[in-house]
Amino acid sequence: LEQALGIGNLNRMEAFDISNTNGYENVASMVVFEKGKAKRSDYRKFKIKTVAGPDDYHCMEEALERRFSHGIREQKEREEKGQDMELGSFTRFPDILMMDGGKGQVNIALQVLEKLGLTIPVCGMVKDDKHRTRGLYFRNVEIPIDRNSEGFKLITRVQDEAHRFAIEYHRLLRSKGQVHS
Repeated sequence: LEQALGIGNLNRMEAFDISNTNGYENVASMVVFEKGKAKRSDYRKFKIKTVAGPDDYHCMEEALERRFSHGIREQKEREEKGQDMELGSFTRFPDILMMDGGKGQVNIALQVLEKLGLTIPVCGMVKDDKHRTRGLYFRNVEIPIDRNSEGFKLITRVQDEAHRFAIEYHRLLRSKGQVHS
């Protein structure tokens, strides 16, 4: 993956995905991989609060703003209270941000990061017509990835895990709503 993107030291990856049913119960997932392995203790779910209807771009914008704003606050608190303060789950920023989608999702992420004054590489995980990973969208170029490579297997695992985690949370909220009504 480092070779395909031309970036070194990609230890921590965060991937985001959105799930909803026609805009009902919009949720976002954040999954974390460190050194190629899932770090489930750092996974987070976001119930989207400000978006009504099926608008994945604004849902993603809200989730990313909440994640990185929280991280910035945690870092400031740590600086004020000293280095002895325990690191929060949002304090560590990723070496690369992986978006479940192409150009549109990548551009939303880049806008949020710029707004918050952060510089983190952003990569889109692009799917084909059959909803299978086909490559990466990075720096305005779609990069094909060898389907037999370890990098491709990692991207697929990350994408599948982000998708699974988002759908799992969405189903939970949807079932709670059905029981309530």
